[in-house]
Amino acid sequence: MNKFFSKALSLALCMLAMAQLSSCTEAKNAEPEKCVFAFYYNWYGNTEHNGKEVHWEHGVIKNADYKGNADDIKGQDNLATNFYPELKNYSSTDPVTVARHVEMMAKAKIDVIVVTWWGANDFGSPALPTLFDEAAKHNMKVCFHIEPYGGRGAESLRANIADLTKQFGSHKAFYRMEGKPCFFIYDSYLTPASEWARVCTPQGDLTIRGTELDSKIIGLWVKDKEQDYFLESGLDGFYTYFAATGFTYGSTPANWKGLQEWAVQNGKVFIPCVGPGYIDTRVRPWNTATTRDRENGKYYTDMFQAAAESGALNIGITSFNEWHEGTQIEPAIPFDSDVFEYIDYSPLAPDYYLTRTAELVSAWK
Repeated sequence: MNKFFSKALSLALCMLAMAQLSSCTEAKNAEPEKCVFAFYYNWYGNTEHNGKEVHWEHGVIKNADYKGNADDIKGQDNLATNFYPELKNYSSTDPVTVARHVEMMAKAKIDVIVVTWWGANDFGSPALPTLFDEAAKHNMKVCFHIEPYGGRGAESLRANIADLTKQFGSHKAFYRMEGKPCFFIYDSYLTPASEWARVCTPQGDLTIRGTELDSKIIGLWVKDKEQDYFLESGLDGFYTYFAATGFTYGSTPANWKGLQEWAVQNGKVFIPCVGPGYIDTRVRPWNTATTRDRENGKYYTDMFQAAAESGALNIGITSFNEWHEGTQIEPAIPFDSDVFEYIDYSPLAPDYYLTRTAELVSAWK
């Protein structure tokens, strides 16, 4: 070996060692990755694109305490929401609308779109390929919010995981948590823990553990003292969903630090969910007790801050566009129809909650 080559080799080895040391130091000191999820509803349709109004029209939900004579809501300018969307009564199957929505969520610095899913024949299913493609353009991800469709249980959940992973698992925008597909199970508590255990525990007769279908399954925490349910079920974690503080034990920010501590101690994922407010009296006129005023953005800021202070590495946003319940951060505008005077975000701008979300996310991360 000549003298020049020996020196060059020594220098190269030294540089490699320094690079490895630097890499290890960075990995050791790196902050754990934080993630923001947003619940997205692709169930809206209009006469122009779908031949009828879908979800913009809605029956008024009545209960024993309601004595009024509210007429059913017909859609078009008479929408099943207390707010009026900037995009009006849009269609969730319109590719232009899907692209606009993903662009808005990217502006808000949302990482993962959690799309509502009611089964293979769901109204919004034809638009899912567009949603995935548009998300990929913005370096965003998509996962599924499995809703309580008829007959949902262990067997159907396993089939859902297999079908959705087969259809979208190779897509660049398909979200994986710690390398595994992720599915949220809305109203999971309606099903006995023993039923979910068939899929989510290693000893279950339909187990996904250790198979190619192994996934992160996130259930909904509602009541106090649900620890046993989540341990028995084998669910990988839990989220709180509801945007009305105090509506459930899970949606009460004062409980979030304790829930996070329990999650860490038991190897679970905790996702506290925040919202800008709540009002659903257009479709549930009797439900004024659940209304939460937006307070010109203060309600949202306070709830997000509580989630950040819980120590959780993930935060859910309820919602991007659940207009029926008034939890949307999608832009809304002032509008009066012949039958209803909609509320809006004034004096804030129509896109205030998108920009505010971006600020809150940036500060948290």
